[in-house]
Order: sequence, then C-alpha cells, then structure tokens
Amino acid sequence: MQLLNKKVEEAGSGSKVQKLVSLLKKSKAMERQGTEFQSHCNLSRFRLQSDKLEEDLMNGNGDTDPCGYLDCSISDLSNKLKFAKKELSIKLRELVSWKRQLDEFPIEAELVQYERRLSELNIHMQDRLRQTRKYYDTYNALFEIKDLMLKEISLLNSVDSQFGDAIGNPAGRTKFIESMDAILKGIRQKFEKVLLGLQLEQKTLDVLRERYSAATMNQRQCVILLKDFQEECRKNERLKKELALHENLRGQTSS
Repeated sequence: MQLLNKKVEEAGSGSKVQKLVSLLKKSKAMERQGTEFQSHCNLSRFRLQSDKLEEDLMNGNGDTDPCGYLDCSISDLSNKLKFAKKELSIKLRELVSWKRQLDEFPIEAELVQYERRLSELNIHMQDRLRQTRKYYDTYNALFEIKDLMLKEISLLNSVDSQFGDAIGNPAGRTKFIESMDAILKGIRQKFEKVLLGLQLEQKTLDVLRERYSAATMNQRQCVILLKDFQEECRKNERLKKELALHENLRGQTSS
C-alpha cells in the first residue's frame, strides 16, 4: 500500500485521490442523513397527529364539529408533510449532485485499463519509430553508396581517358603517377573519415545499449509495481465489499 501511495504522489494525483475519498465519505453521509431524515419526518408526523388528536379530544375541542376539526388537523399535518418532503427533495438533489461528481472520477479498474491501453500505445509508437528510423538509415546508406559508385565510375573514366596519353611519354607517365598518388591520398582520407564516423557510431551504440539495459530494468520494475497496484486494487474492492456487508448487518441489528 505504501508503494501505491508513493506512486500516486509521484504521478501528481494525490489531491485528486484525496478529493475522491472526501466525496465518497460525503456521499455516504448524505445517504445516511437522507434515510434518517425521512424516518424522522414520518415518525414526527405520526406523533404530531396522535398528540394533537389526543389533546383535542381531552379538551373537548372536537365535540361541536368533529369532521371539520379532523379536516383542519389533517390539512395542517399535510402542510407539514409537504414541507418535510420539500426538505427531503432538496437533500436528495444534493445527494444526486454528489453522485454525479463521483461518477466523473474513474474507478480503479478504469485506471488500470487506461494504463494498459497507454502502455500498448506506447509500445506501438516505439515500434513505428524504430521502423521509420530503420528506413531512413537504409535510405541514407544507399544514397551514400550511390554517390561513391558515381565517383568511382567518374574516376575510372578519367583514368581510362588519360592512360593512353600518359604511357606514350615519360612526362605524361610521371604526371599520371602523381595523379594516382593524389587519388590514393584522397581515398585514404575518405577511409579515415569513414572509420572515425564508424567509431562514433560504435560509441553511440554502446550508450544506447546501456540505456536499453536501464530501460529494461525500469520496465521490469514497472511490471512489478503494476502487479502490486492491481493486487492492492483487488484488496481494496474486497475490503469495500466486507465493509458494506458489515454496515448492512449492523443496520439490521440496530433496527
């Protein structure tokens, strides 16, 4: 239960939960007050009728016109009953208003279902994001390969066009060798650049693997917390049922 309270406080829903508990207590109190008030009104009505009738019969007020007297007494009692019903209707409207406010708050089962749906949606979004990144990486790799192949074709065409002229004289041969050395130097620089990028990617991969391991551990902890939360919800529902049964038995015993 402490883990559940801690999780609720971390989620920033502590005030809402406290408000929900307060509204539940007020709703039960209003229901109990409405029942007690209705019983009190009925009992008061019967007592007033009995006392008034007994008093008037003892004083002899109803000897001359008993029917008119009884009509007057019934009229007075009816007015009092209407007033009591009016107050009771006000209390009932307040109770209905509290119940509507309570209905706006999700119950434990709905919260668990929302959390499960959000988890499934998050997993689906992560899969789509992973696929999208994979497609972009594949596209970038193919585009880079295409660029390198075009450069290689251009280089081979240039070598082929210069080879015949370079072989014919020593100066052309020397110039051709120098050109090949420059090309080889450029290729080595390109290779070093690619190797450096590969090392950076390897470091990034190592960092991502560490993050993935940490995320896996967090996911396992979340699964454990979710199971604990569901177990606490089941215990809470069971305790509510036992409490309601106990209150019903106590009400039957008192009546």
